[in-house]
Amino acid sequence: MKLAGLKTVENAHDQSIWAAAWVPATEERPALLLTGSLDETVRLWRPDELAPAGPPSRGHALGVISVAAHPAGTVAASASLDSFIRVFDVGSNASIATLEVPPSEVWSMQFDPKGTVLAVAGGSSASVKLWDTSTWQLISNLAVPHPEGARSDRTGSGKFVLSVAWSPDGKRLACGSMDGTIAVFDGAHAKFLHHLDGHSGPVRSLVFSPVDPRVLFTACDDTHVRIYDADGKSIVGAMSGHVSWVLTVDASPDGAAIVTGSSDKTVRLWDLSMRAAVQTMTNHSAHVWGVAFRPPGGTGVRAVRLASVSDDNSISLYDYS
Repeated sequence: MKLAGLKTVENAHDQSIWAAAWVPATEERPALLLTGSLDETVRLWRPDELAPAGPPSRGHALGVISVAAHPAGTVAASASLDSFIRVFDVGSNASIATLEVPPSEVWSMQFDPKGTVLAVAGGSSASVKLWDTSTWQLISNLAVPHPEGARSDRTGSGKFVLSVAWSPDGKRLACGSMDGTIAVFDGAHAKFLHHLDGHSGPVRSLVFSPVDPRVLFTACDDTHVRIYDADGKSIVGAMSGHVSWVLTVDASPDGAAIVTGSSDKTVRLWDLSMRAAVQTMTNHSAHVWGVAFRPPGGTGVRAVRLASVSDDNSISLYDYS
């Protein structure tokens, strides 16, 4: 397996790019890359040439820190430091809904596989908020309990929720926190199940395997990547190689590899059968905040693409084979 660099767009945004996600293909168009930046804009990019698919989307008063795409490919959402989540139509950029949250209570978000629920990592509220995508009403606020045996602190900073991910079957929802723990919920019944331990720093990103809904990959400031059995509450493996914070992780569509981005300015490809990094890409000159594999689907699409975004205001596109 390998990554081959295809294109880098310098100054894709006017400021740091902190978020990236792929909008799935529809019958009318291919998949599009969605990026969000501290310049307060969201942009859509065509998948092969990384050409803008339209003008920048405005609507936030502060930097955009998370973006997510509905699995149908018609709706997307952007979350900002301004405490608003903007839900919009991908084709027209028309606003569909504006979801307001208290300050510091939205850091990551993801639609469930069916597209019926948007899960939002609740930051300082130590919770995950669930929004019904048919009404855009808040339907649940999942409190993340303090791990057993852990010492509580008055500020609640140890319970700051940074990341969230759905399993591919929608049965599990996981969130990573500032204190290094991961909480696993029953997605269907919105019920807390257990914690996963092992990290010693903020868990900024996590993703389930696309081929095994039990397997969860996590990226952490402790420089390690861990593999968990999310149902069995056990660590399956751990991988090291980055020399600074691991900020983002995504799994390849074939389930054979993961890719990570780090504050050490690199993108790394990890072979899961070897439990080791097999390639390091050095396209970026600053923190790599987001990596995202293009989802399968689309007319005539065979190549697997990966995108990475960075504090250096650039986007890089790679071929994965």
